[in-house]
Amino acid sequence: MNNDENYGNIKISDDVLAKYVRDAALETEGIADLSAGLTDAISKNLLGKSGLFKGIKISQEDQEVQIDIHLTVRMGVNIPEAAWNVQANVKSKLMDIAGLKIKAVNIFVEGVSSGDEQ
Repeated sequence: MNNDENYGNIKISDDVLAKYVRDAALETEGIADLSAGLTDAISKNLLGKSGLFKGIKISQEDQEVQIDIHLTVRMGVNIPEAAWNVQANVKSKLMDIAGLKIKAVNIFVEGVSSGDEQ
């Protein structure tokens, strides 16, 4: 964010960014759900806390954001294409709402949903 005047720093919490990441990922065609990754299990079991948004890890450093998304795709979709679309949607949404530079959007496909699973 470039302003002519600098009034101070703006920090957007990881939980706020994760909400937008979740929405962008789930709006993408072929994505069934987010899935808890290994880091979610470690946080819950060892640290006694769980993230508000399963399957999403946000790392912010020097106005750059790196995002890890663990997800489940729908049966029959082209997995690389769905993953690329998630990356594009997430990057676009975060740049629009927060003006942050996106370092990486890493996708981890953890499963396939047949559609009749609940």
